[in-house]
Amino acid sequence: MTNELKIDDTIPTFVLPLSDDTLLNSKELKKKLYIIYFYPKDNTPGCTNEAKDFSSFVEKFKKLDVDVIGVSKDSIKKHLNFIEKQSLKIKLASDETGEVIESFGVWVEKKMYGRSYMGIERSTFIVSRNGKILEVFRKVKVKNHAQLVLERVQGILTSN
Repeated sequence: MTNELKIDDTIPTFVLPLSDDTLLNSKELKKKLYIIYFYPKDNTPGCTNEAKDFSSFVEKFKKLDVDVIGVSKDSIKKHLNFIEKQSLKIKLASDETGEVIESFGVWVEKKMYGRSYMGIERSTFIVSRNGKILEVFRKVKVKNHAQLVLERVQGILTSN
């Protein structure tokens, strides 16, 4: 596990395949404010609700010129199935090796039913045009999270 990224840290450089058959390049992201969120697994209840919630706000984020990108270790094929099955409107990136997940510090030890294992900590980052982290949400509770992120983005944009 690597160190957790915090507010004012610069994001790592990375390139990941996206569900729209393009590449997510961190260098190109620096042209706009964006949200990158990490989640454990496609088509599971919490991850489905989170993706649907972000999708429900996608037009409001677009009006603010903000992209929303979800990242998990699932393959592009699984992402495409997830998008189609749930009618998602956001882009999903595949990090099958887990390198980007680790570089953001969201690959953590988890415990369930007395068992320890490594997994993705549900986390969201708001990243500035210059690649600096403006806000971090860790151990995210899905309910109302997308709304909270939208409100925080609006606050950031009005204070600049």
